[in-house]
Amino acid sequence: MSTFRPFRAVRPTAELADKVAALPYDVYSGEEAREYVKDKPYSFLHVDKAEIDLPRSTYKYDDAVYERAASKLRHMKADGVFLQDDTPGFYIMEQTWRGRTQTGLVGCASIDDYLNSVIKKHENTLAAKEVDRIKHVSACNANTGPIFLTYRENEDITAIIKGLKEAEAPVYDFTTEDDVHTRCWVVCDPEVTEKLSTLFEDVESLYIADGHHRCASAVRVGENKRKENPDYTGDEEFNFFLAVAFPSSDLEIMDYNRVAKIPEGKSNTELFADIGIDFYMEEMDGPFHPERPWHIGMYFDRKWYRLIARNGTFDKRDPVDSLDVSVLQNNLISPVLEITDPRTDSRIDFVGGIRGLRELERRANSDMDIAFAMHPTSIEQLMAIADAGALMPPKSTWFEPKLLSGLFIHELD
Repeated sequence: MSTFRPFRAVRPTAELADKVAALPYDVYSGEEAREYVKDKPYSFLHVDKAEIDLPRSTYKYDDAVYERAASKLRHMKADGVFLQDDTPGFYIMEQTWRGRTQTGLVGCASIDDYLNSVIKKHENTLAAKEVDRIKHVSACNANTGPIFLTYRENEDITAIIKGLKEAEAPVYDFTTEDDVHTRCWVVCDPEVTEKLSTLFEDVESLYIADGHHRCASAVRVGENKRKENPDYTGDEEFNFFLAVAFPSSDLEIMDYNRVAKIPEGKSNTELFADIGIDFYMEEMDGPFHPERPWHIGMYFDRKWYRLIARNGTFDKRDPVDSLDVSVLQNNLISPVLEITDPRTDSRIDFVGGIRGLRELERRANSDMDIAFAMHPTSIEQLMAIADAGALMPPKSTWFEPKLLSGLFIHELD
């Protein structure tokens, strides 16, 4: 049973929504974000990545960064950029990109559902990143970036959302610079919001698709506020966090590819011999993107190859071991390239599938030596691993389009 409830969103006016909306803070490096917002005074990056408005010498986790974020948010509210709805509601967020549409419901999920594993994760978090968002949420006293959740489709929820979209005009309707057509609706009829909340009680589990660090941080802030308010009832806003829940049937995971260094001194002959232990290898006429599991595209020395994992090199029944990224890591990257910890080793990097195969070629021909094009993880695999209480290898999933920040803010008081 999942808890998903309406809230009184702080959100931008219709005239400014497209100017406020921004990709998540962790999509940009500091310099990229500084450059991006030069002529964008309303961009939510001024709140979500506030170091961009401080001297470059400022440490990105300095207290001044979080004070700046809170101050910027207060000023944007005071200036009328943001207004708060009078009535608790849900909000529909529709994103269309490259011919595919995903429609999610914006609301508040329960920190207890996270603590009790009703909300399931599929990857670990890093302490430093958690602390950053804990400080940010605490300073702003608000969830400013939504958590990307998914669930196995409930036909009744889908039907209600479809009917609402058809019956009402969207409050926001714009296309972003990366060509994502975004439309949003307000759902504030108490009968409808109550019905949706009740239907979510029939949803057995919610799954974190993207935003593990934001989610863990939001939960920690809620726990801290419980300690500060020992007489809490459980209904206070700090017991909940901002999320967008999408039916899994709407989502598509893109490949998350790898580029790496060859161990110093290893010849091409040795490299191919070592790869051949666990993979069949075939040279291709041009760029190769695998269309089936356990097939991997490899680019090396300006040539493309197809690798096919040999039988017996992994356990097809194991939801983690049978992931393509696991097969590559366990049978090639670790034993052949000698990269055992891809989280920390500088000899490997990860390239989102949105960048295409040409980016893999460029990296392999410049700062790296070899590239691997992966078959994408499926949403069914993600949920199966989360259901098993297991964790994916790092950088297993890449979701597009990304959720926009700044369209809906959840205040904790």
